[in-house]
Amino acid sequence: MAKTLIKNGTVVTSTGRSLADVLIDGETIAAVLAPGSSLLGFDVAGNVDTVIDAQGKYVIPGGVDAHTHMSLPFGGTSASDNFETGTRAAAWGGTTTIIDFAVQTYGQKVFDGLATWHGMAEGQCAIDYAFHQIIGDVNDDSLAAMRKLPDEGISSFKLFMAYPGVFYSDDAQILKAMQVSADTGLMTMMHAENGPAIDVLAAQLAEAGKTDPYYHGIARAWQMEEEATHRAIMLADLTNAPLYVVHVSAKQAVQQLAWARDNGQNVFGETCPQYLYLSLEEQLGASSEEWGTFEGAKWVCSTPLRSKEEGHQHAMWQSLRTNDIQMVSTDHCPFCMKGQKDLGLGDFRKIPNGIGSVEHRMDLLYQGVVDGQISLERWVEITATTPARMFGLYGKKGVIQPGADADIVIYDPNGHTSIGYGEGKTHHMNMDHSAWEGFEVDGHVDTVISRGKVVVDDNQDLGAKGDGKFVKRGLSQYLI
Repeated sequence: MAKTLIKNGTVVTSTGRSLADVLIDGETIAAVLAPGSSLLGFDVAGNVDTVIDAQGKYVIPGGVDAHTHMSLPFGGTSASDNFETGTRAAAWGGTTTIIDFAVQTYGQKVFDGLATWHGMAEGQCAIDYAFHQIIGDVNDDSLAAMRKLPDEGISSFKLFMAYPGVFYSDDAQILKAMQVSADTGLMTMMHAENGPAIDVLAAQLAEAGKTDPYYHGIARAWQMEEEATHRAIMLADLTNAPLYVVHVSAKQAVQQLAWARDNGQNVFGETCPQYLYLSLEEQLGASSEEWGTFEGAKWVCSTPLRSKEEGHQHAMWQSLRTNDIQMVSTDHCPFCMKGQKDLGLGDFRKIPNGIGSVEHRMDLLYQGVVDGQISLERWVEITATTPARMFGLYGKKGVIQPGADADIVIYDPNGHTSIGYGEGKTHHMNMDHSAWEGFEVDGHVDTVISRGKVVVDDNQDLGAKGDGKFVKRGLSQYLI
């Protein structure tokens, strides 16, 4: 097997940083060595196939994005990135593993939905992938099937308190599913918004002629997120089930999570880059010659963007420092403006919900390091190590240590990345726009290695579809 030595870099983990060399043997990390040292008398540098000089750069674990939606059918269309395009874009941005969502729709059997997603992903991915399972129809058959998910390497399932008529589960269904969670150790993932109440507010706004994209966020008020988060916490407390709340955007929802954790519950949460950087005010002010006020549709997602004036973005960064929020995923669910987002012209309720970010998460969070929001070690923790531990991948993913998969990113803190869509800017996602147009990052992903293979180097795509493998997951390491 081919051997690669990464020398002279600063290896950064969730617990510290040090000058070290990393030896890769085939697909795995063989050793982490003092710079220039030998291995049991073996001259490492003189006996490898490839040497990569990482002088002045960080050597970090490949990113783990634990929340993506490739090819997800939603809102009368499907996410514009499939598993090939989406995983290639992820690799460009330093992410080497995604956890996507297999979907059971209403009236469908759980394992039929899982088989469909395996069929879409197999042989298509440029990096490794795993699955959560969406349970869109909680019934006796589904509950029985859920108990068998760990045998398939799937240790988490997602429920929705939103989207009545599509994915919505009522409290009785959630209770039953959480009872299975408590029995099996499956992690319950929750989209926490009060869907029925949101639909009433949205209808009232539309009837009043308030149909621009901005009103999507007004209908999905923070109270709807806080209430649903609290309700999910109470049901999890009653059943003793572990709970992971996805895409937290409201500071009041964070307060609910912090309260539950302070009271000893197995409750966790993620936020996303859009809730750290983007705001409802910017969406309100968005306009262009082509789209007019519909320009704001680029930033329609659920949960929605929140008001910067109310302090939600500040609270999200603070929650990452205090560990009230444990990690950052993307909820990558991209839609093009033409032919997809424009389904909602004249009615914000018909805009497909989603933002494309899988390529930019590592960069955007590194800018948080530069800006003093988080430490270098916390950057690695919330983008790689914690996602791997939370979802049963740790030991193979999210860490640089002997025996781990050789998923490694060489990151240049002296480089620069211009995010956007168009010539000279980073954008490899299958979209006709960028939600991140104009963002500048004081750092750059130079080299990406996935299971020992260099897939991105010096702004060249060296990977291929089929490089990625399905990874079976164990139970979360955070369960007590």
